[in-house]
Amino acid sequence: MAVKRPGVIAILTGGGDVPGLNPAIRAVTIRALREGYKVVGIRRGWGGLTDIIRDKNADNSNNFQFLNEEIVNRAGRTGGTFLHTSRTNPSKIKAEDVPAHLKDKYNEARNDITPEVLKNLDFLGVDYLIPIGGDDTLSYAVRLYQEGVRVVAIPKTMDNDVPGTDYCIGFSTCVTRTIALTNSLRTTAGSHERFLVLEVFGRYAGYTAILPTMAGAANRCVIPEFKFDIEHLTELLSKDRMQNPSRYSVVLVSEGATYEGGDMVFEDHKTDAYGHAKLGGIGDLVADQLKEISPKYNGGHTIDVVTQKLGYMVRGGDPDAIDSVVPMAFGNLALDLILKGVHGRLVVLKNGRYDNMPLDVVTATKKTVNVQHFYDTERYRPKYENFEMKPLFIMTSE
Repeated sequence: MAVKRPGVIAILTGGGDVPGLNPAIRAVTIRALREGYKVVGIRRGWGGLTDIIRDKNADNSNNFQFLNEEIVNRAGRTGGTFLHTSRTNPSKIKAEDVPAHLKDKYNEARNDITPEVLKNLDFLGVDYLIPIGGDDTLSYAVRLYQEGVRVVAIPKTMDNDVPGTDYCIGFSTCVTRTIALTNSLRTTAGSHERFLVLEVFGRYAGYTAILPTMAGAANRCVIPEFKFDIEHLTELLSKDRMQNPSRYSVVLVSEGATYEGGDMVFEDHKTDAYGHAKLGGIGDLVADQLKEISPKYNGGHTIDVVTQKLGYMVRGGDPDAIDSVVPMAFGNLALDLILKGVHGRLVVLKNGRYDNMPLDVVTATKKTVNVQHFYDTERYRPKYENFEMKPLFIMTSE
């Protein structure tokens, strides 16, 4: 009697790149191969599942590749994702982005081509799908699970804002880099006796600003969860500057932060497939206003500003130790579930322990900083209290 192979596992990475994706792909692949599965890497996130031509003779090399240990070992120590990524949302494909071979069938301004995605998964013989992404990427994973696809998801995002988990791949490296880059730039701020304003990631959640500040990288931080008063921020930073022998002070500004009377600042009016306009510019706006208001708190003299958007500098490069270990654990957790025949789950770190949650937690709630517990709204900085029994990065998903 022939022994039936376990089947095929597909893996993809969606949304923004982060360090730690390749170690996760490596962990899934090596464990899956040793358990007898074939592993197919979907290229360009959900985009790779929209372009497939269901013909065995067609060239689909831009959409998927079968993985082996040699491929993933070579990539597993590096940053980014060798499978590439995109912000494609197959349920809302713009007319101009519909694959050429599907344009006759899907010709609305926005098109839901999920039926094609399901057929493409069948064409590849996929038994289980492991998407790695943030809440946008994983919200579509929830849709596929509701359509009958066996999904086990892995959370990643620099913002650390996927609901249900205390930790997302990429966050530790983001915090590590933010601290290092801030410490590099403070020498310029100190040399010229200026304010240092650094814009960091964080559309709706302020974890990437509040944790580096808690670690001592900045004097103050402003986060999306609380509208700040620019006048009060100027006063605080002016006092910080005067108390510093080198006459400078530092503020981290979340890209999604807003001040009283203001709104989010966008680079342009274009939106991605999930309806998000690209944020960017709040750091420059804060810098301009700090400089304008500063004479009021500096004896009539203007305080100049050094401003920098950290952006891709914290996203690129190799993962740190935590973003090398956690992806390995998450990948093996996903395989543990698959081997048990369990799906519709999100692997998580919860209260310092690896675990899993129902996948639909991703769309059921939002994860943001608990301002009351962790942020001092008068001082624009973290609260340094009640650390007992808190997880490694202090702020949980609750």
